[in-house]
Amino acid sequence: MADDKKVNNKKPKFSPYWVYGIVIVIFLAINVFSGGMSSSTGSVTTPAQFFEYLKNGDVDKVEIVNRREAKVYLTNEALNKEVHKKSVKQQLFPIAGKTPNYQFEFGDLQNFENQLGKAVADNDLTTVVNYKTEQNVWGDFLLTLLPFVLIIGVWIFIMRRMSGGAGGGAGQIFNIGKSKAKLFDQNTEVKTSFKDIAGLEGAKEEVEEIVDFLKNPEKYTSLGGKIPKGAILIGAPGTGKTLLAKAVAGEAKVPFFSLSGSDFVEMFVGVGASRVRDLFKQAKEKSPSIIFIDEIDAIGRARGRNAMSGSNDERENTLNQLLTEMDGFGTNTNVIVLAATNRVDILDKALMRAGRFDRQIFVDLPDVRERKEIFEVHLRPLKKAKGLDIDFLSKQTPGFSGADIANVCNEAALIAARKGKKSVGKQDFLDAVDRIIGGLEKKNKIITPDEKRAVAYHEAGHATVSWMLEHAAPLVKVTIVPRGRSLGAAWYLPEERLIVHPEQMLDEMCAALGGRAAEKVIFNKISTGALSDLEKITKQARAMVTVYGLSDKIGNLTYYDSSGQNEYGFTKPYSEKTAELIDKEISDIIEKQYQRALKILEANKDKLTELAEVLLDKEVIFKDNLEKIFGKRPFDKKEEDTTEEE
Repeated sequence: MADDKKVNNKKPKFSPYWVYGIVIVIFLAINVFSGGMSSSTGSVTTPAQFFEYLKNGDVDKVEIVNRREAKVYLTNEALNKEVHKKSVKQQLFPIAGKTPNYQFEFGDLQNFENQLGKAVADNDLTTVVNYKTEQNVWGDFLLTLLPFVLIIGVWIFIMRRMSGGAGGGAGQIFNIGKSKAKLFDQNTEVKTSFKDIAGLEGAKEEVEEIVDFLKNPEKYTSLGGKIPKGAILIGAPGTGKTLLAKAVAGEAKVPFFSLSGSDFVEMFVGVGASRVRDLFKQAKEKSPSIIFIDEIDAIGRARGRNAMSGSNDERENTLNQLLTEMDGFGTNTNVIVLAATNRVDILDKALMRAGRFDRQIFVDLPDVRERKEIFEVHLRPLKKAKGLDIDFLSKQTPGFSGADIANVCNEAALIAARKGKKSVGKQDFLDAVDRIIGGLEKKNKIITPDEKRAVAYHEAGHATVSWMLEHAAPLVKVTIVPRGRSLGAAWYLPEERLIVHPEQMLDEMCAALGGRAAEKVIFNKISTGALSDLEKITKQARAMVTVYGLSDKIGNLTYYDSSGQNEYGFTKPYSEKTAELIDKEISDIIEKQYQRALKILEANKDKLTELAEVLLDKEVIFKDNLEKIFGKRPFDKKEEDTTEEE
C-alpha cells in the first residue's frame, strides 16, 4: 500500500493550463487544415507566361478567385509537355477534386477579363472561365476572437495577482471573498507536539486544557461549565506563541484553521468581512474545531484611533465582523478561537472582553531554568563537545527568548564549522552570544592610535566603576575590537530581578557614565563615544521620574498610560511647571551620578590606567584581569555567569 501511495504521488497534478493548451492546439490545427484544404495551390507563374500558355492551347480552365487571383488548370495533352512537368505538385494531404497547375495574381479585374476574352476569341479557344469566392472561416473567426481572448487573459492574470493567487482560473474573482485559512486535520500530519515545547509551563498548561476541552467536553459541561470561546497568547517576539499554536494543531485531533491577521486585508472593499464570515462558516461545518489567527493586531487595532480615516474603514469592518462571529446573536459554541500578538496594548477592548477571548495567556521570556530546557531541545541536532555545560549556557543568556536561543545554537554550529572543528564547544557558544549581542568583529576597521586609546580608557572606565559599585552588574569581558557599529563593547553579569530598587538603578546609571567620566579624568576632554550610554541613562532617569514615581520632588505619581491612549492625545498629562520640574529632576539625577563616577575614577586613577594599558595590549580582557588589579569584589554574591552588552 505504501508503494502504491508513492506511485500515485508521482502522478502530475491537473492544471487548468492543460485545457487552455489543448484548445489552442485544436484551433490551430483546424485553421491549418481548413486553410490547406481551401487553398490547395499550383506553381506560381506570371500573367505574361499564362497568356503564352493560353495562346498555345494548353489551358483547359481558368478560375478567378476573390476577384484578384487566377488558378489555371491545364489540358491533359499539355500535362505531358516537358515545360509543364514541374507544375504538378505532390499534395501533403490528398483531397477530392482537381488541383490547379498554376496560380498568379493580376492587377485590375476588368483589364484582365478584357485581355482574356480577346485572347480566347483571337485564338478560337474553348477555355472555360469560372468565378469563385474562397474564405477561411476558422481563421477569420480566430482573428476576430483574438483581442477578446487577450483582454480576458490579462484580466484573469491581474485578478489572480491582486487576490494573492488563491484558487485558479477564470473563477478566481468569485473566490476573492473566500477565506485563505490553511486547514490541518487528521489527514494532515503536524509533527509538533507539547513534548517539543520546553519551558512555558504555565502557558502550556492553559493551552493543554483547551485541547482537553475539545477531547473531553463532558468532563467540564457535566458540572454546568461552558467551554471557553477563545484564548489569546500575549508575549514578546520569539517567545513561542506560534509554536504553542502548532502544538495545539498537532495534539487536538480536530480541524485546525491557521491564518495570519493580514490574510483578511485586501484592496477590495468588503473582502475582509467576507473572509471572516467564510472562515467561521467553514469552522462551524467542521465543528468542533479551532481557528488560529496569528498577529491579530493587523485587524484587531482599537477602532477610532485614526482621525484621518474615512467612514468606510475596511480594517474596522473586518474587526466588526470578527466581533460578531466570535460572540454575536447567532454564534456557535463549538468553535474555539486562538490568537497571538505582541501588541496587546493596541487591541480593541471589545475584542479582549470575556465571551470573546475568555483567557489571556501570557508567554513571558524564559528564566534560567526554562532557558536550560530550551537549550536541551535545540542542542539535540548538534554535534556537541563532551562535557558541555548547559547550565553555564543558560546563565550566559539572560533576556534571551526561545528564538534567540535557537539562533545562538545555530550560530555556534556555524562558527565551529568555520573553524574546521568536529564538534561544537563552549567557546563557540560564547562567540555566538557575542556575535548576536554585539555584532560581527571588524578587526580590519581603520582606527587611529589616539582613537584606540580613547576607546580603551572609555571601556576601562565602565569596568572600574561597575566593579566598585555594589548594585552594578559585575563585568565578564571587555573588548576594544570594533563590533557592529560600536568601537568597543563590555559584557556584564546582570542579576535577573523581578523588581528594581532606586539604588540599583542609580548604580547602573553611574556605571554607564563611567566611560565618559574616564575620558574626562584622563584626557580632560570628552567625545561623542558615549552616545549609547547617554541614551540609555536618559531613558532610565525619565522612567524613574515619570513612570515609577521614584523621585522625591515629583512624588508618587506616574504619567505612564498602559492602554496607549495617551499617544493620541494633544495635551501632556501634566502642566508646563511640572514639565520643567521633571526636566530638572532628570538632569539632576544624571549629573549627580556623573559626579559620583568622577570621584570613583579619581580615587582609582592608577588602577584605571593599569587596566586600560592591559586592554590596549591584549584588546580583550576578562574578569580575572580585573581581580588581579582591583582584588576580589567585596559584595560579590554566588557567581551567576550571565551576560549583557553595555
